[in-house]
Amino acid sequence: MNIKQSKISHSIYDSPKFIIWIFLILFSGCATVGPDYVPPEKKVPEEFNAQLEAVKIEPPKPEKEQDSAPPIPVKKITQEMLGDWWNTLEDPLLSELVERAIKGNLDLRLAQSRVREERARRGIAAADRFPTINASASPARQQTSGETGTGQATNLHSTGFDASWEIDLFGGIERSVESAKASVEAREEELNDTLVTLVAEAALNYVEIRTFQARLTAAEKNLRSQEETLQIVNDRLESGLTTTLTLEQANYNFENTKSEIPTLKTGIEQGKNGLAVLLGKFPGSLKNDLENYTPVPILPIEVAIGVPADLLRRRPDIRRTERELAAQTARVGVATADLYPKLTLFGSVGLESLSAASLFTGPAAAFSIGPKITWNVFDAGRIRQNIKIEDEKQEQSLIQYELSILTAVKDVENAVIDYALEQVRRKSLIKSVEAATRAVDLSRELYTTGLSDFLGVLEAERSLFQFQDQLALSEGSVVSNLIRLYKSLGGGWKPLMADTLDEAPRY
Repeated sequence: MNIKQSKISHSIYDSPKFIIWIFLILFSGCATVGPDYVPPEKKVPEEFNAQLEAVKIEPPKPEKEQDSAPPIPVKKITQEMLGDWWNTLEDPLLSELVERAIKGNLDLRLAQSRVREERARRGIAAADRFPTINASASPARQQTSGETGTGQATNLHSTGFDASWEIDLFGGIERSVESAKASVEAREEELNDTLVTLVAEAALNYVEIRTFQARLTAAEKNLRSQEETLQIVNDRLESGLTTTLTLEQANYNFENTKSEIPTLKTGIEQGKNGLAVLLGKFPGSLKNDLENYTPVPILPIEVAIGVPADLLRRRPDIRRTERELAAQTARVGVATADLYPKLTLFGSVGLESLSAASLFTGPAAAFSIGPKITWNVFDAGRIRQNIKIEDEKQEQSLIQYELSILTAVKDVENAVIDYALEQVRRKSLIKSVEAATRAVDLSRELYTTGLSDFLGVLEAERSLFQFQDQLALSEGSVVSNLIRLYKSLGGGWKPLMADTLDEAPRY
């Protein structure tokens, strides 16, 4: 016998005593070794440092009704509305595309498959609680040695059932089930996190496309205006009222604006292709859906971000790391259980006969029953090192959990600041565009009347194009920052989302 693998075993063959002994084991209770999982202390600040102050999005008022236009009411978004936050943007096409992404995205289907896989693993772990039963039947021909037996050949026919059942004396199996259950819950939260990321990325891609389209519209508008200016300069040159230098200045300004258009069109097409992939479609499939430009509504929205503790209940990534910590804590118990003996009940019942004809007719019944105790007596060093490994993995899971909380709070703080301050920037850019538009009209009038040179027109047109482009980018950023705020708050999924997995299509 190998000393390192030596085991203590014992069998009881006296049936009455055996039954009494088993009864005492089953009803005396079993110990569960290893640490019991206790949720970690919630270490979060009492409130966010950045708050959405009285900075609100105010759409430009009609030119003729600046004083009489009724104020647009501010929409307040609560925690309960975060599950389908994209509907708050009041863009039907965006809502449709998000729903299509949820149904067709391949990353989401992959996450769903992983949940089903983990649920199957949980089933395997739970099956260890119950006995295993095997059926067998075999005909055999055997011959004993002439030295130790008769030396004659005989036929042996047998059939029957074998059963074994490991009694979970020290909770190793129960800890394994606990770990599997927590792992399933972690994968479900991973699915929710994938959903949060998916809807945010789909919405961001959509806003990016609309932003490029807005910039393209502004560029084409400026190009037409600069073309008119170029024609004015050309007419004045033919009349001898200006110089060739002025014509060349007007021409390079026009061509410079024209050169921006291919880049903007490229951005639009690349955005469409990226969004199509998120929807589980081939690039080019959204050409008709997004052909016509419609701006993303910029609504006056306030978000009730709540307190940092809300993130622990809302953010799937935090919920996932907490469940992974629970799973790893249970694995420590699984490793610890190897320090203690294991009790297995075994039994068999069947028929044995020297002929197939008498197998079911003669006195062929045979049975055996008994317990077996195994104990890795001399493997304590290896087992204790394995426990240390699982302990360190538990510590790593705890650190990962704490890191996920810090990251979540940082994401919200940054998103709040970006969302609030970009609105301030947008207001200034609106005023800049208005002033630059007036400057272009005034400088062009002064130039045509001979009261100023062409440099004023040139500078005004450049500034107008720049401010209009920046305004389009800012308006896209306002909506994008709002989307990132929704994402940072864990918006985009609803409780029990993973329970609908069985209804999801399989391919």
